[in-house]
Amino acid sequence: MGIDIREDGPWFDGRAERAMKDAADDAREDIAEAGEEHALGLMGANFRNPTGYYESNVQTSRVSSDTSLVHDNGVVYGAWLEGVGSRNRARPGFPGYRHWRQTKEFVRSRGPAIADRAVQRHLPEMRG
Repeated sequence: MGIDIREDGPWFDGRAERAMKDAADDAREDIAEAGEEHALGLMGANFRNPTGYYESNVQTSRVSSDTSLVHDNGVVYGAWLEGVGSRNRARPGFPGYRHWRQTKEFVRSRGPAIADRAVQRHLPEMRG
């Protein structure tokens, strides 16, 4: 009696590893996209006299292999709009819109579910 062991399939030929990396990349991109959409949605719903300039400067940048950043491209009055600028402290009155803080909480709470959907899309590739 003999035993024949074959090592083939997605776990042995690299397909599963590639699928896991693709899932992680998709999750990062999906979460960043959801964050950008959420921030822009808050701006659209809450800004009192929007010119469109600030919103047009909101973008997502990949800052490392595993990190994307949603930001306002350094618009000088962005901190004031958020409510964390020096002018907000010097002259009380405008508390800010808190759009970035709310977006951060949104991503923190919804990020795992968004990432799970990305992983689910790639599971068939991991199974072979």
